[in-house]
Amino acid sequence: MPKASLFLMQIADVQIHKIAIADPPLRSSYGLHQPYALRTILELRSDDGVTGIAETYGGEAPAAALEALKPRLLGASPFRLTGQFMDLIGGGGGGDRSQTLLVPGENPLDAHPRTYAAVETACLDLIGKSFDVPLCDLLGTRVRDAVPFSAYPFYKHAGGGGEGSDAREDEYGEALTPEGLVEQVRKMIARYGFKDIKFKAGVFDPEIEIETVRRLHREFHLPVRMDPNSAWTVETAILVGRELQAELGASSGGYLEDPTVGIEGMAAVRKTLLEKGIDVPLASNVAVTCFADLPKAFSRGAVQIVLCDHHYWGGMRQVQHLAKICQTWGIGLSMHSNSHLGVSMMAMAHVAAATPHLTYACDTHYPWSQEKDEVVLGGRVPIVDGCIRIPQRGGLGVELDYDQLAHGRERYVRCPYRKRDDEAEMRKHVDSDWRRILPRW
Repeated sequence: MPKASLFLMQIADVQIHKIAIADPPLRSSYGLHQPYALRTILELRSDDGVTGIAETYGGEAPAAALEALKPRLLGASPFRLTGQFMDLIGGGGGGDRSQTLLVPGENPLDAHPRTYAAVETACLDLIGKSFDVPLCDLLGTRVRDAVPFSAYPFYKHAGGGGEGSDAREDEYGEALTPEGLVEQVRKMIARYGFKDIKFKAGVFDPEIEIETVRRLHREFHLPVRMDPNSAWTVETAILVGRELQAELGASSGGYLEDPTVGIEGMAAVRKTLLEKGIDVPLASNVAVTCFADLPKAFSRGAVQIVLCDHHYWGGMRQVQHLAKICQTWGIGLSMHSNSHLGVSMMAMAHVAAATPHLTYACDTHYPWSQEKDEVVLGGRVPIVDGCIRIPQRGGLGVELDYDQLAHGRERYVRCPYRKRDDEAEMRKHVDSDWRRILPRW
């Protein structure tokens, strides 16, 4: 087909795949990860046979939201589609969309932006493949060919995820002590070459977690970021900031992420630390999750780094808008992650490659997923020297392995989980009376 006529292409078919992937028993302030994480794969096939793909949050609700859009998708042009769907993300207002009390992917106020982002990614992938142009170049501002990611250690119970005959080998082993976390990170760095560490806290008494950060910093001499997911009071967050000013301070390349509940609490922590001469930057992907949160967060000095995520900020171009706002205000930018496979991995890499104001290495859960679950043709996306390289292929640069996709669908049918519920998993395996309490310490 001549390239000029590509602009006339239409969406001829829409496929939505609900899949499950094994997830290890990782801990956070939300509770305990279930044996399976749920994902949704979207395919948009054009009338000339090219298919664009996207990956987003899983379970019944995200798939149903995409199913509801099918009448609007079929027959539409991928060049105009996301513009026609701007009603899903609006103008950036709408008040508080905090996910403080909700695990990522289960906030109903994020539902429309998440749906829009999946459609946008699949459209851009389709267009990029049609013209043989990498997706980040479609976004127009590629500034890096290799995107740095961080090691992402968690306190973890024994087990590799999955259940019954599908139970997986435990690559990293139990890690419920500072020593266990050090060994976990040692394995991640040996395999992937990470140059930064993002540590999930909010699980044990802060004294234990302070010691964990100290040991990670002392052992690896790498920037460390600490994220307790709002588990602490303002007073405890101030104490941790004071104790870890050398390890988490601005000069070390570290930060403290969502240490306490809400923008007001974050502002109080930052103000008190600065009054004590302690410059530990505060980051957020919980208190700040949409454009409407930015004026309050920035004007009150509550947040010095925003963690973007194209999955729920409303797509890749919305992340680019966010980055420019952050740059204008002198705010740093990193990238949030959730349990995911290679399609999301490449989408994250492309938007990061096309976002000049990305001042910190990105988060990724990718080391926690396994080859057995990967739906990308050719297997897992390689992480070399802590980076994902942008392939010189059109769109995202990856295709689907339909045999693996079928296995993921079968796994979804077999497993009992239809939404993420870390509290229920904690009550099932650790403490029958456990509830997420904010603050806990």
